Amino acid sequence: MAKEKWLTDLFKNIDSKDSAAFAKFLSEDVEFRFGNSPVIKDRKAITETVEAFFKSIRGLHHEITQTWIQADSVICHGMVTYTRHDSTTLTVPFANIFTLSSNLVSRYLIFVDLSALYSSVGA
Repeated sequence: MAKEKWLTDLFKNIDSKDSAAFAKFLSEDVEFRFGNSPVIKDRKAITETVEAFFKSIRGLHHEITQTWIQADSVICHGMVTYTRHDSTTLTVPFANIFTLSSNLVSRYLIFVDLSALYSSVGA
C-alpha cells in the first residue's frame, strides 16, 4: 500500500537523522507536537527543532508494531530506541498520529515519554 511505504520512508529518514529529508514530508503550515512540548507551526521552525533534537542524541531507531491507515490519517505504534552520546540507550513506546493533505503531513502528533532520555544513567 502506498501509505505504508510512505510511513516506512518517513521513519527511515528520521532514523538516519536527516532533517532535510524529514521536512519534505511536511506541509508548509504543518502543526507539530513532540511529547509534551508546545505545538509548533511552520515547517522551517519544525525542521530547526528536529535538527536540534537529532544533535542532542547519537542515534535513534523506530520499530513499528502496529499501523492504522484511513483516508487522510495514519496512526502507528511501536518502540523507539534512543542512543545517547555516551552510548547508553533508552527504549520506550511511542504512538504517532499523522493527518495528511495531498500526501504531506498537516498535523503530526508524537506521543512518547522522554523524561528519562537526558537523565543520568542509573539515576
